[in-house]
Amino acid sequence: MLRVSHLTPIAPPALSALRLSLSPTLNLLSPSNVHKVSTFAHSQTSLSLIFRPSSLHSPSLSVKWVLQRMVGNPCPKGTASFSAESSSGDGREILVQHLLVKEDNLKLLVDLQQRVSGGEDLSDLAAEYSICPSKQEGGMLGWVRKGQMVPEFEEAAFNASLNKVVRCKTKFGWHLLQVLSEREESVLQDIQPEELHVKMQDPSFLDEAQLIDVREPEEVHVSPLFHRAQASLLGFQVLPLRKFGSWGPEITTKFNPQKDTYVMCHHGVRSLQVAKWLQTQGFKRVFNVSGGIHDYAQRVDPTIPTY
Repeated sequence: MLRVSHLTPIAPPALSALRLSLSPTLNLLSPSNVHKVSTFAHSQTSLSLIFRPSSLHSPSLSVKWVLQRMVGNPCPKGTASFSAESSSGDGREILVQHLLVKEDNLKLLVDLQQRVSGGEDLSDLAAEYSICPSKQEGGMLGWVRKGQMVPEFEEAAFNASLNKVVRCKTKFGWHLLQVLSEREESVLQDIQPEELHVKMQDPSFLDEAQLIDVREPEEVHVSPLFHRAQASLLGFQVLPLRKFGSWGPEITTKFNPQKDTYVMCHHGVRSLQVAKWLQTQGFKRVFNVSGGIHDYAQRVDPTIPTY
């Protein structure tokens, strides 16, 4: 069974690669993985050694990170901007778990691989023997794409058959890894206020797109002294980030992951984090409103009150 912690402690500075992610709603390809992956869907952070530092500039959403940094300050200063990462050409994301032992511990690795072949679960062995911080989640790394991991691990993972446990060596030591599932690579990109405004003039856009505003109620319903009582846009459903615990687990039942989904906040900071998290939940096309409603008011519609 998969072992998870409610809030994983931050790894020491020596761990140069850190990945924070809320686990995805999983597209299972094997019934044997149902319990394992559904359990992982409630974990909150994943720490690993094998991710490239360059992949850490756009981490997925961590509930702990959001609650501490965003909810504590619902109107962060500055504007978030994001450019879609170039596709690897593979077009896949894979769900991976692994365990890691030291380079001089090959005998242990071989023994563990034999135990997996004998029917033991890799996640149980990772929790007991792995030296990677991901052991706290049974070695689960979450959904990854090419370009995020160190080359040796990436090559082994993307060439591995589903559910087959394979071994590889990196600068960190020896790994046993297992690919549990795969899916089509998703899209995440910024949309400028002007572009969003043009789209919103088309009545069919409001019917076909999913619009999410992650600001708090007090940000949406501003002082009646303003000419316009609400700092909001037509069609956006308010899902306050402070209430993430109530709407997060139901996101894939209330919204369709196959539809284009647009996320907005005050300056585009919180919405970018939620957009990244939506990717981990299987949403195929996610757009972050660059600059948030503040930039929309400044550049498109001055009747919207700013704050």
